[in-house]
Amino acid sequence: MTTRQAVTYGGLSCLLAAWLASAASTSWQTASPEESARGTSGPTTDILAIDVQAHAARLRQRLASAPTPQLPHRNPFNFESRVLEPPRQIARRPEPLPIPEVQPPEPALTLIGIAEDRGPQGPSRTAMISTDADEMLMVTVGQTILDRYRVEAISVGVVELKDVGTGTVRRLALR
Repeated sequence: MTTRQAVTYGGLSCLLAAWLASAASTSWQTASPEESARGTSGPTTDILAIDVQAHAARLRQRLASAPTPQLPHRNPFNFESRVLEPPRQIARRPEPLPIPEVQPPEPALTLIGIAEDRGPQGPSRTAMISTDADEMLMVTVGQTILDRYRVEAISVGVVELKDVGTGTVRRLALR
């Protein structure tokens, strides 16, 4: 027997058990003596009209004693009612002291070497600078490096870098 067959048989047996349980729980009512005396013709329209009028009269009595609905106590479009207070006098705070601008730390720059080329216009020097990101820069006078320093001068053993933002001069020397 496969699992599918077992599930099918189990489900069918549950349905059979539920059907038998519902059949066993129904009870048969015997007709009251009044209904048996009336016969099979059923109530006439006059008797039905009298019953309907009696039910309507009882309903009117119940509605007359029913409580009247009250107006709602809250407005669903207003979340909170507020009482406006007069504005208070606010003491003025003294102006805060200006916070000095914090400059980013200076990058680690190392002068590795200087190359000189003697041409017809005179000697021109190129400096080789190593950065902290293991990057090698080859710069000449007037170039800007790292968007912060401008090369002002290159001499035999020293490179002068001027900070564009603050104007301070930084010197790198050969070791």
